[in-house]
Amino acid sequence: PARAQRISKLFDRVSVCRQNREFNTYTGRYKNIPVSVMSTGIGPDNVEIALIELSQIVNELTLLRIGTCGSLRRNIQIGDVVISTAALRLENTSLFFVPEGYPAVAHYEMVRTLRDAADSLKMRYHLGLTATAPGFYGAQGRIVSGFPLRTTDMVTYFSRIGVLNFEMETSALFTLAGLKNYRAGSISAVYADRYRYRFATAEQQRAAELNCIKTGLKAMELLCS
Repeated sequence: PARAQRISKLFDRVSVCRQNREFNTYTGRYKNIPVSVMSTGIGPDNVEIALIELSQIVNELTLLRIGTCGSLRRNIQIGDVVISTAALRLENTSLFFVPEGYPAVAHYEMVRTLRDAADSLKMRYHLGLTATAPGFYGAQGRIVSGFPLRTTDMVTYFSRIGVLNFEMETSALFTLAGLKNYRAGSISAVYADRYRYRFATAEQQRAAELNCIKTGLKAMELLCS
C-alpha cells in the first residue's frame, strides 16, 4: 500500500483515492495520461480480484505490475530491475481458468516499451523468465526450521533452466490479461540475491524501488506517445 501512495505522488494530479483492505487505489493523470495505481497485497489470488474487478469498469486495460523480487542468477545484482517476458506458473489461481500448459506471456508492446524506458533512463535491467510462486517460504525454497520442504535446492534448479527471479504475482497477471487480450507487463526491483544469499539494505531498497517506478511510468509515457 505504501508503494502505491509513493507512485501516486509522482502523478501530475490525483482525482480519486479509494481504500479497502489491502486494495489502495489512486486515480489521476501522469503526463496527461489517465492512470491508476493500485496495491493488491501479496499473491496471485489478489491479482485475480483486482484484474477481474477492474475489467468490469474499464473496457480496454493496460496493466503493469511494479514490484519486488529475489534474483536467481549470478549476473543479477541487488538494485537491478527484471523485466518479465513470461512467467512460470507455480501458482494455482490461474488453473481455475486455463490448463497447466497455458502460457503466461507478457504483451510484446509492454516488453518493448519497458526495455526502451530502461534504456532511456540508463537503468541496469534484465529481460527473461520469471517464476511466480504461491507463497513466500516453501514455494520459493526458503528453509525454515520445523518446516521440511518437499523440493530442495529450488534456487539452483530454476537458475539452471534460465529463470531469472522469484516473485508472487506475474503469472496470474499475464494469464488473466491474455484471456481478455489486455496489454500486460511486469517489472520488479531486486531486493534479494538468492544466488549468493544477500539482501538489500533499506537505502538500496528505496533506490531500487524508485528506479523501478520511474521505468514503469516512463514505459506508460512511451506507450501513449
